[in-house]
Amino acid sequence: MLTTFPALLTYSFFAPTILRFAAALVLAYLAYYHYTHKEAVARTRFPIMGEGMWIAWLAILVEGIVALGLLLGYHTQISAIIGALIALKIAFWSGTYPTFFVFSRSTGFLLLVICLSLLISGGGALAFDLPL
Repeated sequence: MLTTFPALLTYSFFAPTILRFAAALVLAYLAYYHYTHKEAVARTRFPIMGEGMWIAWLAILVEGIVALGLLLGYHTQISAIIGALIALKIAFWSGTYPTFFVFSRSTGFLLLVICLSLLISGGGALAFDLPL
C-alpha cells in the first residue's frame, strides 16, 4: 500500500523522541503537583506504607528522576519501565486515592502505552542509549 506522505518516513527516527518528551512532561507535571501539594499527599493513608511526608518526597524524587531520564534520553528503557509502573498505579488507583493520583485512568493507560512503546523501540533521536 502506498503512503500518502512518503517523504515523512525519513523522519521516523524522531517518533520515539516525541513520545519520550510527552511522557517526560506528564511525569514532570505529576512531580510538580506532588511538590505543590506535599501536605495533602502526606495526609493520604496507604494500606501498607501508612502516611507521612516521606511518601510525598519519595514520589517527587522518583517521578522527577524518571521524567529527567526520559527528557534527556539517558537510560530510556529503565526510565520507561519505571514510568510504566507509575502509569499502572495511576490507571488502577486513580479513583481510590484521588489526592495522590491526579490523572484519570485514561491518562494512565495512555502513559502506559507510551512507556511500553519506548521500552520496545528505544529512545529515538537525541538519546544517550546505545545498543550493544
